[in-house]
Amino acid sequence: MKKNGFLITFEGIDGCGKSVQARRALRFLQNRGFDVILLREPGSTPVAERLRRVLLDKKLSVPDVTELFLYEAARSELVEKIIRPALRKRTIVLSDRFYDSTTAYQGYGRRLDINMVRALHKVATGGIVPHLTFVFNVDLKTAFARRSMDPDRLESQAVAFHERVRRGFLELARNERTRVKVIDGTQSIGQVFKEVKKLLELKLNLR
Repeated sequence: MKKNGFLITFEGIDGCGKSVQARRALRFLQNRGFDVILLREPGSTPVAERLRRVLLDKKLSVPDVTELFLYEAARSELVEKIIRPALRKRTIVLSDRFYDSTTAYQGYGRRLDINMVRALHKVATGGIVPHLTFVFNVDLKTAFARRSMDPDRLESQAVAFHERVRRGFLELARNERTRVKVIDGTQSIGQVFKEVKKLLELKLNLR
C-alpha cells in the first residue's frame, strides 16, 4: 500500500444500492487482510449522528443554506475524528456518501452555487479527496421502488429534485473520470459487485 491509506466512497441517489455494495466491499477487503473501516455520511461520530437526525427529520423545515452548512459540519467532524487519523494509519476508509453527495443534492438538487459548495468542501475536509468514488446509476422508478415506505426528509423531495440530483452525479463523473466511476446499479447485486471488485483490485494493486 501507499504511505497513507485510501479513502473510497460510494455515491448515488437514494435507492441506488450503494450501501449494499459498501458492505460487500468491506467484507471483501477484510477477507483480503486489509485494515478497513466503513463509515456513513452524515454520521459515524456522536456529533455527526445528531446532525444526521436533524437533517433527515421530515418534521423539520431546514433552509437550503442551513442544510448545506449542517452537512459540512458533520463532514468536518468525521474527517477530524476518524478519517484523517485512519488514513495516517494506512487504513482503507470506505464511506457511504461523502462530499460528492452534497455537491449533487445541495448543489444540483437545491440549485445552490456550485463554487460555494465546493469551497466549503475544501474547508470541511482540509483538502482530503477520495482516491476512488463509485456512483451507482439507477433510474428514478427503480430507486423509488427500492426505498423505505417511510421516506426521510431528503427522500420526500419532489421527483424533479431527485432527477437533478441523479444528473448531478453523472455530471460529476464526466468531470472527474479518473476518480469517479459510474456503475449501472440496475444490474443484480452480484453483477454490480463484480464491477466494484474489479475496480478495487485495480486501485489497490491486488492482481
